[in-house]
Amino acid sequence: MSPRAPISSGEDPAADEDGPARLDNLTLSRKEGWLRFVEAPARVAPEGLTRTQLGGLSDPARADYDRRRRVWHANLGPIRTPQLAELHEDLWDIVDSNAQDGDKAKGAVAIDAFPGLGKTTSVLAFAKQFHLREIGENGARTADGHERWPVCRVGLTGNTGLKDFNRAMLEFFAHPGNTRGTASQFATRALDCMTSCQVRLLIIDDLHFLRLRHTTGVEISNHFKYIANEFPVTLVFIGVGLARRGLFDEADATGDPVLAQTGRRTTALGMAPFRIDTDERRRDWRRMLLAIEKRLVLADTHPGMLADDLADYLFARSTGHIGSLMTLINRGCQRAVRTGAERLERAVLDRVKNDAAAEMARRELEAALTAGRLTGRVDRRPERRAG
Repeated sequence: MSPRAPISSGEDPAADEDGPARLDNLTLSRKEGWLRFVEAPARVAPEGLTRTQLGGLSDPARADYDRRRRVWHANLGPIRTPQLAELHEDLWDIVDSNAQDGDKAKGAVAIDAFPGLGKTTSVLAFAKQFHLREIGENGARTADGHERWPVCRVGLTGNTGLKDFNRAMLEFFAHPGNTRGTASQFATRALDCMTSCQVRLLIIDDLHFLRLRHTTGVEISNHFKYIANEFPVTLVFIGVGLARRGLFDEADATGDPVLAQTGRRTTALGMAPFRIDTDERRRDWRRMLLAIEKRLVLADTHPGMLADDLADYLFARSTGHIGSLMTLINRGCQRAVRTGAERLERAVLDRVKNDAAAEMARRELEAALTAGRLTGRVDRRPERRAG
């Protein structure tokens, strides 16, 4: 008998015409929310209107149009940056190469990078593609009649222990035995779910919350090895400073090589911020700004508004971090709509606050850009000659 609760076929009260609103990390840690995320149709951008057309809208129509723009600008991503594309290629290599027979342990992946570089967003985008591929090839039900869940996502917290981790896996599957039991019993139930539902990708987010050199961290590290050894899943860890915290260590502080197997079987992948110190990197920056530009729904937007007019400014404000950039663009669009500016320009963005890390690094970058030691603008003269 399948231990999983059925997916409701009724209308989702949280969904609306703007798409899968109200999704959050908690939602994605449960199978119903994960399915909503995976099957949600692509958002449709509001139609672009001129200032004259805006002025011709009735008050209710204008309020509805601005509401749709608020939701759209708050959900512009993910943008297929070079970093995201490279990460996806590596993940496909590793996940597809893990199709070995059951007697072989699967290689794990650790996405280790600073905050604000799009680690979780990129992995979720990959996992969505993987889920859809597996369902398309194998169907929504296993041969035994269980629901097929190619992906299971678990988010860790600051005090996650072995029992909490196993319970979190059970909660993803809506297992009725997720409230009572020992850590070992939770593990048995969780791994039964994974086998029955043919999970192939186990995503463990915010792994940096574990103290890997602490007893609890070592227990969970051993548990990860057990999962990799016994069950046909690829473990994907996401975190900050994982190498520094001991995930890849050959031995712990006592000299006992308890973490060695994890390090040997784990491939470390990273995501770098944008840089503008070479022509190719400046072109990457420009292409990304052009991609964002095309998605903005403002009455006075124009080609080059970001990529030409604000290339240096946006790099200084974001320090090349995609998370900081998208936050700035989103907030700037909200202010541009609310104030009637209807475009992104320095006068608008100067009044928008960004995250603390980006603001702290801003002055040094602005000084380098002002002095001409650094630029995000691309010399397009060779492109014109080639055309």
